[in-house]
Amino acid sequence: MSGFVEKRANGRWRARYRGPDNRERSKTFDRRVDADRWLAGVAFGIARGEWTDPARARITVGQWSSQWMTAKSPSLKATTRQDYQSLLRTCILPTWERVPLAAVTHGDVAAWVAELAAQMGPSRCRKSATLLSGIMAAAVRDQRIARNPCDGVSLPRLPQQHQRFLTMSELHDLANHAGDYRLMILVLGLCGLRFGECAALRVRSVDLMRRRLRVSESVSEVNGHLVWSTPKTHQSRDVPIPRSLIDALITQTAGKNPEDVLFSSPNGDPLRLANWRQRVWDPAVASADLGWLTPHDLRHTAASLAIRSGASVKHVQRMLGHKDAAMTLNV
Repeated sequence: MSGFVEKRANGRWRARYRGPDNRERSKTFDRRVDADRWLAGVAFGIARGEWTDPARARITVGQWSSQWMTAKSPSLKATTRQDYQSLLRTCILPTWERVPLAAVTHGDVAAWVAELAAQMGPSRCRKSATLLSGIMAAAVRDQRIARNPCDGVSLPRLPQQHQRFLTMSELHDLANHAGDYRLMILVLGLCGLRFGECAALRVRSVDLMRRRLRVSESVSEVNGHLVWSTPKTHQSRDVPIPRSLIDALITQTAGKNPEDVLFSSPNGDPLRLANWRQRVWDPAVASADLGWLTPHDLRHTAASLAIRSGASVKHVQRMLGHKDAAMTLNV
């Protein structure tokens, strides 16, 4: 890098250098020591391969996050996209929308995280900080900034979560209080499907001869609309059906078309989690006197019962649709 400091007619000092792109840039200071220090910092960054074009970092966080979301959206599930948009709107942009990328410092991010932690739960605070870090990491990859100012920022700890596992007796008791959805409760608690995967099962998904459920879709409610997509890991899987459910599944599929959903609302539509919880789940849990319990706890129950029956970690991983066995072991 070639650079020098010169005194201007007005008494101020101008530092000038020619960057790796062979373009000349300058900055003016009141004191020569400040000009020398700035020029030395530029030279150090160039020597370490961390130099970025200052003009590319003038874009604001709001502008850059909009570009980032546009590029990212096609690969995001509808629910994830909705979560990101909510975090941007309520937690990130109110503070950072008009701030240039170059002006975001580690200290400012740490102060912002501390402020969020005082206003909301640790989970939403961590999600907001993680999303901002991802946006800034993309700016680093795009050579707009040299470092991610979010790196190393301390995040609030999540409270320890106590997972709930039902015994086989408790699972059947819960199912017996679920009325027409007894079979669905047992499928959730013995096959380990996510609610959206179970709600998306179609009659053609049930292979009674092989005793397998083909999990290839998921359905969720986003802004009042049902959105169909692939399972969480974007991979289909076959899940074993316990022999005890075969007769009930034969009855459940009888007289239905292959494309009909296996479990539906009273009017034949696909199930919506919020409505189903209020109408079926909460009354059944209360009647079974099981305390606080979520539909997702049946997924943990399925894993627990499978392990208790002697299933290997690899078998449980495939049943749950985890990306790898390490995730199964961690959970």
